Amino acid sequence: MKKSLFGCAAIIAMVFAGVSQGAGAAIADRIVAVVGDEMILQSEVDEQAMMTLYQYPEAKNNPSLKASILQNLITRKIVLTKARLDSIEVDEADIEKRGEERMMFLRSRFSSIEEMESTFSKSYAIIEKEIKDDIRNQQLINNLRRMKMTGITVSYEEVEEFYRSNRDKLPQVREAVEVSQIIMYPQVTAAARSNALASIQEIQQQLEAGANFAALAKQYSQDPGSARFGGDLGYSRRGDLVKKFEEVVFGLENGEISGIVETRFGYHIIQLLDKELDAVHTRHILIAFDRSTLDASAANAKLEEIRRNVLSGKADFGEMARQYSDDATSAKFGGVIRHAETGETMFAVSALRDQLKEVVGSLENEGDLSEVVRVEPESGAPFYALFMLNRRVPAHKLELPSDYARLEKLAIEEKQNRLFQQWINELQKEVYVKISDI
Repeated sequence: MKKSLFGCAAIIAMVFAGVSQGAGAAIADRIVAVVGDEMILQSEVDEQAMMTLYQYPEAKNNPSLKASILQNLITRKIVLTKARLDSIEVDEADIEKRGEERMMFLRSRFSSIEEMESTFSKSYAIIEKEIKDDIRNQQLINNLRRMKMTGITVSYEEVEEFYRSNRDKLPQVREAVEVSQIIMYPQVTAAARSNALASIQEIQQQLEAGANFAALAKQYSQDPGSARFGGDLGYSRRGDLVKKFEEVVFGLENGEISGIVETRFGYHIIQLLDKELDAVHTRHILIAFDRSTLDASAANAKLEEIRRNVLSGKADFGEMARQYSDDATSAKFGGVIRHAETGETMFAVSALRDQLKEVVGSLENEGDLSEVVRVEPESGAPFYALFMLNRRVPAHKLELPSDYARLEKLAIEEKQNRLFQQWINELQKEVYVKISDI
């Protein structure tokens, strides 16, 4: 059973977990394993193997694919039973989102929905349900693992031993950079600003006359993401909102409605619904600026001015980012770009978008500034940007002590996997398991 649950995650993480009908049902089904009072059928293994091959064609060269799937199903049933007994929680919104993404990927493998349904001998709705059940089960397992492994640490000696034992197998670290940015969106014309202001002032008058905020948001707000919810933006942490919006909302009392607030998006009227430490629950009404005509030259000129002042020593890049950048997330860190999930500041050059990769490639030394560039993102409006190279680390093999933080993380993961597998093995001793040949 070694590494039977997590060692095959690259193959098993995207397959179904509870299928008893389908392509394998054309022949007589049979029981291939019993786990406690639950059965695992040959058709489950066969369909998971087929699903794996659709998503990972290279798995056809794995002679032990079905054996690995069976071992994972056995371990999974044992661990899921424990997760449910311990009332482990899952994120249903994340399950829904990831389920939709996985269905889109699977759908792309077939010429039509009818072909996909025929292949698996079940309806689209059932396939979707089983995929989401699989994601939910995997999340239960991951959350149980996280709960069990919280607090696991390693000593310096353990990191050294991990490095010595795995030195020849350690991955090559790709070339990476830390980059800061100042972003500016082209400003709207005076006429567009004037028209938007007149519209928001009319709404403000209705609010002052006693109109319902949520009803006005549904009727007039030009924020498509929140208008249908009465302008509700949910909870936001300090630093998540654009600077002016945030300055105003953190100064409001619960239930209070702001005056008219201008941001680069347009004019807002904001109501604070709740405040908890550094988080606020707000709703707003937005009248967006007409961006059919934009003053791009002003944004470009301002960034050119900032570039000259930084190069001459008259200004500090970080302070300029905090003061002027339209990207609130990086601005609060002096323009330093960070991974949204981990907070890390180093990015592999090979993973950068082509335009930023080209810009970074033109910067040789730490502290070098790029020219002002026009950026056209895959989604959203174009903007102008100035970049600074903070640090560049060439591609290299992991070494002590220069890569200690990375090695420590790998050593902790290895220790967590080992201890969790030991815990699983102990669980298996408590459960009746019988396996047949497949």
